[in-house]
Amino acid sequence: MTYLLIKHKVNDYQNWKMVFDDFVDYRKVGGEKDFKIFHPKGEPNNLILLLQWENAESAQEFIESRSLQHAMEQAGVSEAPEIQYLEMIEAGMV
Repeated sequence: MTYLLIKHKVNDYQNWKMVFDDFVDYRKVGGEKDFKIFHPKGEPNNLILLLQWENAESAQEFIESRSLQHAMEQAGVSEAPEIQYLEMIEAGMV
């Protein structure tokens, strides 16, 4: 599995979330398996996403798609996102 760590700022979280939710079918077809959304305390429009993907190739294809660029414009992403591709080394519970 591949993970995407995405950091970006949005104009309004509620609007962004509506577009994010409406885009779920495209994300699923693209290979997304799971998502988590975070923000630093007190900064609701400064988002950090952790998305799980089938593989790095499908994640990269999705990130480079025009459909995603259009959705980000609609969602009010106000700055270019910072994106990292991650491969899990280990996981556990304590």
